Amino acid sequence: MKRTLYFFFLLTCTVILGKRCFAQDHAPDTVKAGIFINSVHNIDFKQKEYAISLWLWLRYDKKEFDFLQNLEIPQAKSVEKSFSTLDTTGGDLYLLMKLQCVMKDSWKINNFPFDRQKLRFSIENSQFDSKALVFVADTLGKHFDEHYTLRGWNIDSLNIATGTKVYETTFGDKLMKTPHSEYSNYKVTIDISRDAVGLFWKMFLGMYISFLIAYMCFYIHADNIDSRFGLTVGALFAVIGNKYIIDATLPESNSFTLVDSLHGITLSFILCIMISNAYSLKLVKQNKLQQANKFDFLAAQIFLLVYLALNIYFIAHAVHG
Repeated sequence: MKRTLYFFFLLTCTVILGKRCFAQDHAPDTVKAGIFINSVHNIDFKQKEYAISLWLWLRYDKKEFDFLQNLEIPQAKSVEKSFSTLDTTGGDLYLLMKLQCVMKDSWKINNFPFDRQKLRFSIENSQFDSKALVFVADTLGKHFDEHYTLRGWNIDSLNIATGTKVYETTFGDKLMKTPHSEYSNYKVTIDISRDAVGLFWKMFLGMYISFLIAYMCFYIHADNIDSRFGLTVGALFAVIGNKYIIDATLPESNSFTLVDSLHGITLSFILCIMISNAYSLKLVKQNKLQQANKFDFLAAQIFLLVYLALNIYFIAHAVHG
C-alpha cells in the first residue's frame, strides 16, 4: 500500500514538473521597448494626420524577430527609417533606430477650437504573434523633449503601455481554424490641448462684428427701412461666408460642433432682428412711432442679453468639456 502511494506521489510530481517545463519552454519571449519623441508637427485637421519624429529602441534575444524588417506601425501612412544600428554584444540584440512617421488618426472636433486630442503611436511585430513575443515598456528617463514646444498646442501628458491587439481574421492562413489572431503591441498616447484664445478670436471675430452690425438696426429710426434691411441682409451673408471658411479647414463631422452652434445662434438672431424690423415698420405705418421706438429698445436689450448668455454657455461647455 505504501509502495502504491509512493508511486502515485512520484507520478504526480513528474506530471507537475513536466507541465512547468513545457510552459517555460513555450512562454513568449520578452522584447523591451523604449521611445524618445523629438517632435510632433504638421498636425493636419483636414487630412486627419500628423507627423512625428522619434527614437525607438528594442532589446530582445531571438534574431528571428528581425525588427528591422518586421516592424509594424499600424496607424502609419508612411514610415522612414533615417538611422538604425544593431548591437549584438552582451548576448542579446539591441536595436536603435530613428523614425519619421506620418500618422493617421481621428480627431474630435465637437469643441473646436477648444479641443483636446489624443495622438496615438503603436508598434507590433508583423511576423510573430503574442504567443511568440510580448513587449515590456522601458520606462526609465524622459520620453519626449520638454524644451520642444508644439506650436499652438500644449502637451498635457504622455502615457506608455503594452497590450494585445486582436485581429478577427486568418490573414489568409489555411492552417488557422478560427479567424482570430493576437499580436503584442507597445503603445504611446500623447494628450494635447489647443492654445485656443487667439485662434478663437481670429475665426469668430468676423461673425461677432456681423451680429453687431445687424444689432445696430435697433438704433436706426424705425421708418428708415432700407438701411435696416440692408444691414441685416449683409450681416446674414457675412456670417454664412464665415461659416464656410471655417468648415473648409475642418474634417467632415456628423455631430453638431461648437462652430455649428455659434454660427447657428448668430444666424437665428439676425433672422429675428429682420422680423423685428418688419414689425417696427408695421407699427410706423400705423402711426405708432412711439410704440415702435419702445419695441426697438426692449428688443435690443433682450436680444443682446440672450445672445451673450447663449454664447457664454456654449463656449464654457466647450472649454470644460
